[in-house]
Amino acid sequence: MASRLKNYYQETVLPKLTEEFQYKNVHQVPKVIKITVNRGLGEASQNAKALESSQKELATITGQQPVVTRAKKAIAGFKLREGMPVGLKVTLRADRMYNFLDRLVNLSLPRIRDFRGVSPNSFDGRGNYSLGLKEQLIFPEVEYDSIDQIRGMDISIITTANTDEEGRALLKAFGMPFREK
Repeated sequence: MASRLKNYYQETVLPKLTEEFQYKNVHQVPKVIKITVNRGLGEASQNAKALESSQKELATITGQQPVVTRAKKAIAGFKLREGMPVGLKVTLRADRMYNFLDRLVNLSLPRIRDFRGVSPNSFDGRGNYSLGLKEQLIFPEVEYDSIDQIRGMDISIITTANTDEEGRALLKAFGMPFREK
């Protein structure tokens, strides 16, 4: 089943960006390759339950099982040994990616309190966009009673755009609510 946003990209966004940037070939038009959702869990080294509940949460939000990231080096100041779990990450591609982006833009971001739009300056210079969320409650899949602690996450949207301007135009076409400068 093709996602709603994927069809929207092919029918609306592709022609719009081709016209705006004067692309000669359809393969020049930027597209979203993948979305990574990352959550650092400093307390996971002492508290195994935090890791477990966070895994369930991310699986519910993204529709895909997260991978546990582990410490590469021991850091005594943080009571951290090599190989201890320090976070979770999920890489979304294809239909899951489009479904997640659709839910993020149309359902979750508008639910943030005092929301005036996401920062238009969070591009990396190559058309990729990153944003940090302070709490997981903005996602409608997460039930308030089922969470043990409010935790944030980082979301990176990786595109084939060559410049920030192209990346911004792509995400704006998808409905990403950018804040006016």
